[in-house]
Amino acid sequence: MANKLFIGSLAYSVNDDELKEFFEAAGSVVSANVIMDRASGQSKGFGFVEMSNDDEAAKAIKELNGKDLSGRAINVSEARPREERPRDSFRGGNGGGGGGGRDRRY
Repeated sequence: MANKLFIGSLAYSVNDDELKEFFEAAGSVVSANVIMDRASGQSKGFGFVEMSNDDEAAKAIKELNGKDLSGRAINVSEARPREERPRDSFRGGNGGGGGGGRDRRY
């Protein structure tokens, strides 16, 4: 088991400090980060917590999964490694331009 946890279903009002404080009930927290939207600056409703060791991470999953944090039952699970995605994946991968607007006849 890894000591990095994925935290889902966070209330949008939860910040890094609140998340860290909540998880300290299960042990020593190395870091706690709520993921924010770059454009709006608002929380995306999930985050990551890194515990100091695997035993504390397992304890956090067992004791805190489904518990209420700021009015919402949170989901706590082991974080999976980040998948590498092509930079242009949101455009279909080829990054090609569009065809123009007028109908040109030759």
